Amino acid sequence: MGLSIGIIGLPNVGKSSLFNALAKEQLAQVANYPFCTIHPNHAIVPVPDDRVEQLADLVKVEKRIHATIEFVDIAGLVKGASHGEGLGNQFLGNIRDTAAILHIVRCFEDPHVIHTSDHLDPRGEIETINIELILADMQQLDKKVERLSSQVKGDKKSIPLIEMAKTLYRHLGEGKPISQFPDKDEDSFIELVNEMRFLSAKPVIYVANVDESSLQEGSVYSTEVYSLAAEQDAPAMTICARLEQELVDMSETERKEYLQLAGAEETGLEQVIRQSFSILSLITFLTMNEEEVRAWMVPQGTPAPKAAGTIHTDFERGFIRAEVTPFETFIKHKSWSGVKSAGLMRLEGKEYIVHDGDVIYFRFNI
Repeated sequence: MGLSIGIIGLPNVGKSSLFNALAKEQLAQVANYPFCTIHPNHAIVPVPDDRVEQLADLVKVEKRIHATIEFVDIAGLVKGASHGEGLGNQFLGNIRDTAAILHIVRCFEDPHVIHTSDHLDPRGEIETINIELILADMQQLDKKVERLSSQVKGDKKSIPLIEMAKTLYRHLGEGKPISQFPDKDEDSFIELVNEMRFLSAKPVIYVANVDESSLQEGSVYSTEVYSLAAEQDAPAMTICARLEQELVDMSETERKEYLQLAGAEETGLEQVIRQSFSILSLITFLTMNEEEVRAWMVPQGTPAPKAAGTIHTDFERGFIRAEVTPFETFIKHKSWSGVKSAGLMRLEGKEYIVHDGDVIYFRFNI
């Protein structure tokens, strides 16, 4: 399962700086003027997972393949983007292809970095972007209702979709994102969301981008970000994008020491991954053979055949059973034969729900 995270925010809030730190390369141009980023930058980043390394060391294979996240650095948004202001339409189209949004909010004072307004206003920044996402969804729904209305005479099945589209339009008109719509289990709601990939339906992680001195204690600006995130029942985190860029070229030991001095427990990448897995309800299972150990991402609640299908569609189509043991059990007994000798290898069928950290060998026949 691919995971794509869109990095958004107003111009000059630190999006490209954070993107470069997450990607550990200078992929995105950073400059002190709005719309430095015109085309989205993409980076595929391995998900740090010590279990992959431990398993590979134990079974003595060289190839270690981690699950990955794609980060997309998207052009800065301005008021009026839903009507084409700035790089609005292009920006909004790029967001539509992502699974979740990392919303960067400027929470640092720096007279040398141009700001889009004359003062810091985290709540105002967030509301500006959220309103544009809502307006873009309203435009999309307006066109959808028009198309469905022309079909309804010949297809009565369109009526529930039209009614749901109108209900969603009214909901958005109250300034509420689709993520806060109360009847998410309605079939017509699910159909519309799957088809239209509404921008305001996407899960959001708010990131307060602070200066280094505010990492430990926070600031009045980062407090405002956390407050608004809590109102929306969304996660929030604090990062110093400038510090994250300095960490890129350090060794693991130096990185840990520098983070401790700055009052941070995790790197930005570790925070982002942890929050992303949480809001998207993702887990990781592990496979191995004579050549490699590999981690795979799937949603929580994934049955064994569907998990096998992430490796290859033939695995799902010809699924017979799965040989399963928890990672900790495998490490303790050092091999599949050790696990089997201890009577701890389970044979699971099509109904088995995969758990985080499962080490699995799939048997299939086509």
